Parts: sequence; C-alpha cells; structure tokens
Amino acid sequence: MLSNLKPVDYVVIFNEDTPYNSIKKILPDILVKGADWAEDKIVGSDIVKQSGGEIKRITFVENNSSTNIIEKIIQLYTK
Repeated sequence: MLSNLKPVDYVVIFNEDTPYNSIKKILPDILVKGADWAEDKIVGSDIVKQSGGEIKRITFVENNSSTNIIEKIIQLYTK
C-alpha cells in the first residue's frame, strides 16, 4: 500500500532489530515516525539529519491504521 503512494520511493522490510543500517544505506530525504516518538529516540534520525534530510512526526488518527485498512480489504474481497 505504501509503495503505491506517489511521494514514496522505497518501502523496506528489514530483518534486524532496528532499521538503522537500511536508513544508512538509503539516506532518505524524509524519515517519518509517529508523533509518540521523541525525535532524538527515532532510530536513524541522526543519519537523516546529517545528510540534510528531515524527520517528520505524524499524529496518530484513531481507528485509521494500516492494519484496519488491510482487515477491511480482506473482509471485502474474501467473501
């Protein structure tokens, strides 16, 4: 779903404890995380800022999660 968004260049699945190495390799212009994270606690924020990128923290919207969207799609198309 995310990869189909026009402003999204990469969606990465990683098999490590954190995405640090992926972020270091990709060097994103923008790193997005939930607003419940303090910027200094966001893994890879140091790399992104050092390379001139931005950290964006987005507000959680109640009942509007990717998990809920996926569940709705499954319900609609598995009848």
